[in-house]
Amino acid sequence: MGSTLNIGIVGVGNISQQYFAEFPKLPNLSLTAVADLDLDRASAVGRSQGVDAMTVDALLADPRIDAVLNLTIPAAHTEIALRSFEAGKHVYGEKPLALTTADAAPVLARAAETGLRVGSAPDTVLGTGIQTARALLDAGRIGAPVAAAVAWSAPGHELWHPAPAFYYQPGGGPLFDMGPYYLTSLVTFFGPVVRVSGAVGRSARERSVATGPLAGSAIPVDVDTHVTAILEHANGVISTVTVSFEVWETRVPLFEVYGTEGTISVPDPNRFSDTAAIATSADRAWQDVPVAAGYADAGRGVGLADLARAIETGRPHRASGELAFHVLEIMESVIAAGRSHEVVTLHSTVERPAPVGLGARPESW
Repeated sequence: MGSTLNIGIVGVGNISQQYFAEFPKLPNLSLTAVADLDLDRASAVGRSQGVDAMTVDALLADPRIDAVLNLTIPAAHTEIALRSFEAGKHVYGEKPLALTTADAAPVLARAAETGLRVGSAPDTVLGTGIQTARALLDAGRIGAPVAAAVAWSAPGHELWHPAPAFYYQPGGGPLFDMGPYYLTSLVTFFGPVVRVSGAVGRSARERSVATGPLAGSAIPVDVDTHVTAILEHANGVISTVTVSFEVWETRVPLFEVYGTEGTISVPDPNRFSDTAAIATSADRAWQDVPVAAGYADAGRGVGLADLARAIETGRPHRASGELAFHVLEIMESVIAAGRSHEVVTLHSTVERPAPVGLGARPESW
């Protein structure tokens, strides 16, 4: 099984529960400690997980911890990452990598200088859903890829999240919150994006918290809540992406890839293991596709487990900081293009991450 990476978590809010649920399934990760600005919350979580709870400073200084899982709000991602590197620890964070590429660039630079690893969600693309769709594409099952279309929408996260205000601040909105799932999948399928154009906007709808102790509280909206983008990939594929917090209901397909000989219905990349389907020029009826690739029974944290295995073997990890940086630049450029009504050329590029073999299990990581 190889060595185990000892993990300290900074930030134990809503998303942390999904990671806690998966840690027992990831034998090359060992949860060692948790920290949060809310010390009472950290203490409660520490007790429930059977690990030490401490301040952020203490966790970063703890010599037992090999890597920091950064689950703070986006505005704190850069600070925690840089402090973790100074403490000699690898970093894996929630998306986005940072609020801006200007904030994210020092993270990649410092990781390179120190020889430490930096990874970032989403790791949903490593599950059987997206990896099976990629296997169909790479095998030429729909001929040469021509285009892809994404249409994710919802009324807004305030309907379910108990403290949703950050979704409507910089680093949030439908593009920065949900876009990484789809954009990371598109780069995984087709490689880097070279140019983007788009349109952005927001309604005058007043928003308030619907559930929990903050129910009824008004939510200031400081981000675009409806975004449509056109992405030009280096290989010539054109992707259209619409993400919105303005749609009460829709029948538009979520995610499809179009080729010269067929179409792939791509599973939801916010999940790990939904079923892919294909319709070909020979038989235009949809057919579900058996699992053909991807980490089996995966959940949030599989990207960190992949990083741990990559450290041991010396290979690149798949949910990399470079991939997250490129996705961040795509999002930043889409907003800029939408506001300036101009085409924006990207500066960064990235290699497609290596595919995940059929039904990979923890012992192979």
